[in-house]
Amino acid sequence: MTLTRRAALAAATAAALPGVGAAQAKTPLIIAHRGASGERPEHTLAAYRLAITQGADYVEPDLVASSDGILICRHETNLAGTTNVAAVPRYAARSRGTVVEGREVVGWYAEDFTSAEIATLRARERLPDLRPASARFDGQEPPPTFQQVVELVKFQAGLAGRPVGLYPELKSPGELLAKGLDIGGLLVDALNRAGLPNAEVPVFIQSFEQPALRRLKNRTKAKLIQLVQLRTLLTYQGLADIATYAAGVGIEKSLLTPTVVANAHAAGLMVHAWTFRPENAFLPEDLRKGSDRAAHGDMTAEIKRYLAMGVDGVFSDFPGLARAAVG
Repeated sequence: MTLTRRAALAAATAAALPGVGAAQAKTPLIIAHRGASGERPEHTLAAYRLAITQGADYVEPDLVASSDGILICRHETNLAGTTNVAAVPRYAARSRGTVVEGREVVGWYAEDFTSAEIATLRARERLPDLRPASARFDGQEPPPTFQQVVELVKFQAGLAGRPVGLYPELKSPGELLAKGLDIGGLLVDALNRAGLPNAEVPVFIQSFEQPALRRLKNRTKAKLIQLVQLRTLLTYQGLADIATYAAGVGIEKSLLTPTVVANAHAAGLMVHAWTFRPENAFLPEDLRKGSDRAAHGDMTAEIKRYLAMGVDGVFSDFPGLARAAVG
């Protein structure tokens, strides 16, 4: 890439992406939640690629780790819900139970498989009843490694002539650390090897676990985002504490109010709202259309409600629709 092209991308980044340059975003960010996961099986290269072509500013790869320390893009360490692992005879004996949120869940866990073994699996749609069109793409791709997603995003940013960011989430970092897998450290190492973040590919790192983010504070130039699903973190003092190590908060949308957004901004934090989906099953009652849970209601109106609060970005399974809503 020429110096002129690189400078142009850097200027575009500073003007368009909050937390990367001095300027605040003129329009809120579109963050592709697990890629364009409403139209392709989540966390596949196809889902990320489609999201970028639809105008996403960032793609979100959730990260787990294989037994040999390779970062794999899956929403959770249990592979059962989004791959064909349960149907593979040679892996039948690998299932085990583990306690998740106080209950035992039997499944096949990424940390029990090598990256080569995970590469033999095939991704599938998590919500086939709601998203049958996406389910038609089942079985076409293996779960990608983070390295593969980095390479894809770099290529697509160059192709699009605009910055395209990565927004990885550390999944179960405390649990994996207890098993000897420092997923945060693996991510920092991967970013360093790739020369990220940079002008073409800015990076946010997110997690629900505060200790995991605090450990990363002085280890990376990527911006840190504290995910929030508990009201107790959204007091003014709670937000001020988050601001000591993070650049922003990713907040479950039902917890957002104009006051929360104002207090977060007062603490110097960006606010990203999650997750926007157009299916009636995920919309408030007044924005649903008809009684079919899979039918699309008015996600645009829902997004605009949160834009009116002043949020700086929105996560969506349908980044194309979200881009149209934001403008």
